[in-house]
Amino acid sequence: MAETTEQRRKTHAPQPRGKEDQKCSVEGCKRAYQAKGYCFFHYDKWRNGELPKARYKTCSKEGCLKKVAAHGLCAEHQKNKTAAPAETAAPAAPAAQA
Repeated sequence: MAETTEQRRKTHAPQPRGKEDQKCSVEGCKRAYQAKGYCFFHYDKWRNGELPKARYKTCSKEGCLKKVAAHGLCAEHQKNKTAAPAETAAPAAPAAQA
């Protein structure tokens, strides 16, 4: 027989995947724990590198939050660092003959 509307309405929303009785570790957040100490909202922010405690090591240049590629710099700043010495090197001036 076909289901009645009463039977269909008895479904429940999915429960949070984290451990019971745990809350998000972000101060002031009352959401349930999901993973890495965060609720689903702050976990997404952590994955995107938007929280102070980053998911990965970040570039050492001030204000840059990109992932480190090599020597503490992101790919963009590493590229600029290797290109800069070649551009700034000028040929030596000839010695004046007297």
